[in-house]
Amino acid sequence: MKQTLVVWLVLAVIYGVFFGWYTSFGGPLTEEEITKYLEQLEQNETPPEGLELMRRFMEEDTGGDFAMLNIIHYYDTPLQIGGVEPGETSRQVMNKYMQYMTPALFARACHPVFLGTAAAPAADIMNAEGMEIWSSGALMRYRSRRDLLNITTNPEFFGSHEFKVAAMQKTIAFPVDPWFHFGDPRLLLAFVLTIVGTLLSWALAHRSTRSQSR
Repeated sequence: MKQTLVVWLVLAVIYGVFFGWYTSFGGPLTEEEITKYLEQLEQNETPPEGLELMRRFMEEDTGGDFAMLNIIHYYDTPLQIGGVEPGETSRQVMNKYMQYMTPALFARACHPVFLGTAAAPAADIMNAEGMEIWSSGALMRYRSRRDLLNITTNPEFFGSHEFKVAAMQKTIAFPVDPWFHFGDPRLLLAFVLTIVGTLLSWALAHRSTRSQSR
């Protein structure tokens, strides 16, 4: 009985640590935070229309996680800016951008929900001239809008962002909130740990019964 309790306590701690890291508890952005982020964006030469868009994005913060839907079309040959080597493909240049983004994202429990390469031109398109051809699509999960802003206002982001501009011929990205998907790692981990706990409890009970019968 004691061993079974220890098993479930350990599994509960594992789940609690993961849940605490993966879930946003900071609540919606405050007015002070919004002002701070807008000042940082303005210092980084964000155009007025971009500042207004970001202001609305921050003021409508729900405090929870959200997803960013991205569709991307790469240049056949990337723009030749500093840091781009002759012969490199646009995807290789994009990987240089991700050298900053990947650790910054995963440190904040932000990750892709799906990634894929376009299999054909757009199958359904309306009132969007020139939007037929795309290279890839992705859905990125962010723990909170605060996390996204902490990533994108970091000075390191702007150096690496040049590689994104050099690699992408066009892109569309917009946030989705509220949202839900059945592959939420919190649900999957709860399911896996429940199975592990049940199997270990059964094994301990079986071993105890065998010991008592000897």
